[in-house]
Amino acid sequence: MVMATPVVAILGRPNVGKSTLFNRILRSRVAIVEDFPGVTRDRLYREVTWDDRRFILVDTGGLFAETDDPINVATRRQSLFAAEEADIIILLFDGKEGLTPLDREIVDLLRDLKKPIIYVVNKIDSPEKESHMLEFYELGIDELLPLSAAGGYGFSDLMERVISLLPGEAEERKEDEVPRIAIVGRPNVGKSTLVNALLSKERMIVSPIPGTTRDSVDSLCSYYRRHYLLIDTAGLRRKSRIAYPVERFMSLRAINSIERADVVLLMVDAREGITEQDQKIASLVDRYGKGLIILFNKWDLVENPDERYRQLQREMSWKLHFVGYAPFLTISANTRKRATKVFPLIDEIMEERRRRIPTSELNRFIREIEPSLPAYRGRKTKIYYITQTGVEPPQFVFFTNRPESFKPETIRYIERLIRARYPFKGTPVRIYVRKRNRE
Repeated sequence: MVMATPVVAILGRPNVGKSTLFNRILRSRVAIVEDFPGVTRDRLYREVTWDDRRFILVDTGGLFAETDDPINVATRRQSLFAAEEADIIILLFDGKEGLTPLDREIVDLLRDLKKPIIYVVNKIDSPEKESHMLEFYELGIDELLPLSAAGGYGFSDLMERVISLLPGEAEERKEDEVPRIAIVGRPNVGKSTLVNALLSKERMIVSPIPGTTRDSVDSLCSYYRRHYLLIDTAGLRRKSRIAYPVERFMSLRAINSIERADVVLLMVDAREGITEQDQKIASLVDRYGKGLIILFNKWDLVENPDERYRQLQREMSWKLHFVGYAPFLTISANTRKRATKVFPLIDEIMEERRRRIPTSELNRFIREIEPSLPAYRGRKTKIYYITQTGVEPPQFVFFTNRPESFKPETIRYIERLIRARYPFKGTPVRIYVRKRNRE
């Protein structure tokens, strides 16, 4: 991943307050914060501006001790990846629990990276409690900073130290030029595996256990020198199965990722087909006006692909007729088969979402279709003119003498006529009707 902006990573063993510090620096609740270890499993990236200096802040799941647990092993690996990517490391200790053997192991591990490390003892909320820091000097550290990530004690000193260590100003990439791509779908459908395939490296924790990815994690990737920001999201679950507060927060996070995106990749298990939950996710994407691509994943596991392809085409026309504008691909994220074909589609959809049609051209078009519009109570409907009022998604306003004649089915009919000439591939189209009296 190529980033011109400096990277600051927060590391430490689990449950020392990394996500609390992350949220305080961002001045918002971005990372999931709970009272049990291991909630943040992946690296979580956000851009920060502090004292007119920009940097990328990274929250990590924690450096676990050596273990056979696959999730803990993967989380430890993710934290080490973050340390390798970082320009500056903030290493947190727990001032309440005190120095542990794992703290010693982490310090030895990070020293080998030869990077600036800010050593911080968290959960110190007053000068009287700074005596709790003394035992940490056994680690051979010259400077320790006291901090209460929850309460703010020592926070300004920490940020002053971070800013002082940032490298010189780097050339910034214009973020508005980078399409934002959200990857959504039910749990365990292969979202993180797809991100890894598109990035061509192990970026997310991938596990057969549903719910492994809990946060939305942004990754910048490039394809033929074009850049894309990938947002891997926690799986959207059915409401009835969201049993714990952290699970509910994950679903809200996935919805937030859809809101942030330009184009959404909806992943569906090709063997199971389109479920009711997939329909609801597609409806959500349409409601937010985002571009949409349907990806039928795990194609390498499908028996009789030709017949299954025809079945899925029928399912699309039946179950996802309301997003009939969305193209679909059959892929295997695991083998990376056809995975990169999403990029040309994304480019095409972005172009369609930004397409503007001149008013003069639209009005010539409307004169052609006006005779086919239904009458209202035996009286002819007159359209005075039509204009495009917005993009992303494309929006049109019709000015007419009888807005009441434009029933939902009439508006859908007009949309089909518009798309017959201007496809607007992969993106919703918004049509509004306004009354105008004849002058």
